[in-house]
Amino acid sequence: MRTPVVGFLAIALATTALAGRAAATELYVSGEESGEIIVVDADKGEVAARIPVGKRPRGVKLSHDGKLLYVALSGSPRAAPGVDESKLPPPDRAADGVGVVDLATRKLVRTYASGQDPESFDLARDGHTLYVSNEESAEMSALDLRTGKVTHKVAVGGEPEGVTLRPDGKAVYVTSEQDNQVVAIDTKKLAVLARIPTGPRPRAIAFSRDGKTGFVTCENGGILTVFDAAKNVPTGSIKVEPVAKTPLGPRPMGAALSPDGKHLYVSNGRGESVAIVDVAGRKVAQLIDGVGARPWGVAVSPDGKKVYTANGPSNDVSVVDLATGKVERRIKVGGLPWGIAAK
Repeated sequence: MRTPVVGFLAIALATTALAGRAAATELYVSGEESGEIIVVDADKGEVAARIPVGKRPRGVKLSHDGKLLYVALSGSPRAAPGVDESKLPPPDRAADGVGVVDLATRKLVRTYASGQDPESFDLARDGHTLYVSNEESAEMSALDLRTGKVTHKVAVGGEPEGVTLRPDGKAVYVTSEQDNQVVAIDTKKLAVLARIPTGPRPRAIAFSRDGKTGFVTCENGGILTVFDAAKNVPTGSIKVEPVAKTPLGPRPMGAALSPDGKHLYVSNGRGESVAIVDVAGRKVAQLIDGVGARPWGVAVSPDGKKVYTANGPSNDVSVVDLATGKVERRIKVGGLPWGIAAK
């Protein structure tokens, strides 16, 4: 029996619609002030859901299968640099932890104890361990997701923040804002391998696709420190030169590698811009201005065509079209956006 032409058309239209839905990009933004994960439909440019998770959500990371979102939660009061901490309200240590959000149901399903004041983390290649920076205790905690317990703590230097695994999974690297260094830790022995000097106030770490080169964003230096990830020694720096005039100029914060590994996208905080770094050439290829007020978290679309930034003071998310090098839209989300992940 022949299938009618209308049948073929219906199937084709249905397949096209499904493909369109599959290609849609969702963003998961941590609202540090509102205590929620804000789900954003990046294509429609609107907030799709708000998921309460706890106090001061900051760092976020998708599970390897994309079904879960991990988020760092902190009971420490929020404070700007230089604030007299003795005048702040007392911390709520019971609020410290790493929350787990089921993205299908859009609900917080669990919160793990993770050490004091967690800020950022990375997920082991086998998906069993989270390596967490504990800002106030100057440690990195290894959290076993199977038992829900912290198995090890490693002293890493003052105000640890960025945490990134080397692509081979054999070492994890943690920035120390206070000591201007990156600490390399053996993931098997959980022992310090090296302490790598960086520019002032290192924030985030990213690696080249082959894992041979590391890049560290250094906020107060306006640079990226480059290091040899096999020898764990610095090999140079990349200066982020301003284009538009802002009071402080570029302040490198977050970093995200393009899917093809050719470019590194760096959010520049109070510089209100995103730098596009040529990974092989080790230079800034382009600077995109007018991104938003203090872009921090940065993510790349799965197809590599868009970059997204979480802009705290302006309470929005920017969508940057890489083909045009311009901000395509800014999506109001509220909540003081900090971290961002794209799926």
